[in-house]
Amino acid sequence: MIKGCNKNAYISSSIYMTLENFKIEVLPMKHKLFRMAKRMLVNTAEAEDMVQEVMIRLWARKDKLHEYNSIEAFAMTITKNLCLDKLKSKRNKTDELSERNGQVSYSTPYHGMEISDSYKNVLKIIDSLPEQQRMIIHLRDIEGYEYEEISEVMDLSVNTIRVNLSRARKKVKETMIKMHNYEFAKN
Repeated sequence: MIKGCNKNAYISSSIYMTLENFKIEVLPMKHKLFRMAKRMLVNTAEAEDMVQEVMIRLWARKDKLHEYNSIEAFAMTITKNLCLDKLKSKRNKTDELSERNGQVSYSTPYHGMEISDSYKNVLKIIDSLPEQQRMIIHLRDIEGYEYEEISEVMDLSVNTIRVNLSRARKKVKETMIKMHNYEFAKN
């Protein structure tokens, strides 16, 4: 510690967010923010704009970011709120599906088509869930967030998160079973 300096002054100067720190700590989360924004807005260009807006807001608050337990949870909350505001202002909910980012190798073209169709069906079912369940299942099962992080982002108790996630997963499972049983009954 610097002689003659107040301990708190030393701490506050060491937690000041520099451009380099911002690049290291904040910019890497842009992909998660984009996936969440794209999932909510169903539009790549709008999702990119939303992530840019979130980054601008985070940079504007760089001096206060140290006050948050998780900068990532704070960024996800900003993204969620901005996307909800955008959706409310537009009242435009499309049924477009986002495509998978990765390539998967399949044993046969039929198997690949079957997996692709199942994936699209799961996304459709998730899109039909109530907004809160849709957000929770996205954050937990797609983004891989822990319950405590989702609790912070959604401003809900961990127990509420677990209950809603369980209901969402159950609905997806039941709907998929009904779809497959219907397909088998048709044949």
